[in-house]
Amino acid sequence: MKKRFIILIDFSASSTNLIKYACEWSKEVNVELLLVHQTLVLKPSLTDTQIRQQLTQQTNDEALNKLKDLAKKLIPPTVKVSFYVSEENLQLSLPKLLSEPFDNLIFSGIKRKGLFKKLLLPSVTLQIIDAIENITVAMPVEINTFSHEKIFVAVTEKHPLNILELNKFLSFIDRDNTEIIFFHLTKPYEKTVDIEKHLRELSGLFVDKYNTSFAIYEGNDPFNDIKKVINNKIDELLIVQKGSRLLTDQLFRKFLIDELVNEGQTPLVVLP
Repeated sequence: MKKRFIILIDFSASSTNLIKYACEWSKEVNVELLLVHQTLVLKPSLTDTQIRQQLTQQTNDEALNKLKDLAKKLIPPTVKVSFYVSEENLQLSLPKLLSEPFDNLIFSGIKRKGLFKKLLLPSVTLQIIDAIENITVAMPVEINTFSHEKIFVAVTEKHPLNILELNKFLSFIDRDNTEIIFFHLTKPYEKTVDIEKHLRELSGLFVDKYNTSFAIYEGNDPFNDIKKVINNKIDELLIVQKGSRLLTDQLFRKFLIDELVNEGQTPLVVLP
């Protein structure tokens, strides 16, 4: 099946780097790019249906032209790119796009927020992760060059990895010079015999295609402990399973994504 990157564009400062990153990645695998934008249409309450439709069409046409200009400036002609613009909420439009005959990765940028906004305002990326059953790549603002020398895969006992989706993601990754580290965060004095066995099995499952290893990191503070695992380098990717504590603990994940992804400059891949 053909591969495609669905890139969510809001025309903010992060959009340029998001496109550059995807283009850089596309050099390693044969993928198409789909730039997606959700428009916000201002419709005066007293206008009739026809005028509202005209305003919607005008807004969408302007956004489409803006997308094409951005693509012309950033995407080389050797990369196939298409566009999708709609006023429809992304949680409604994305399932339609995902039903098309592609293996897709969804790319969404993560913006920096102050503490107040971080706690109260849900990000589009988190909403997509919650609502859409597809692999999502949450990207830091500053990164624009793709690298993947080390891929850290977080493993928990309560929420096993979706191996099919992990394999799907790895089909987008060049095998050369790629190391996969399966790891588990544990508290002191917790029994680790079973999880160590599972980590060893996972490592062995992919050893024929990649350099693999596994590790158990012990500590009392999972948030700070995971920042010790990820070394804040742009050649690293972090993979987590949807449903794991890293994503179900509302407060924890807000800080994880903001500080680890943005401060640590680590792309976060979420498996459905």
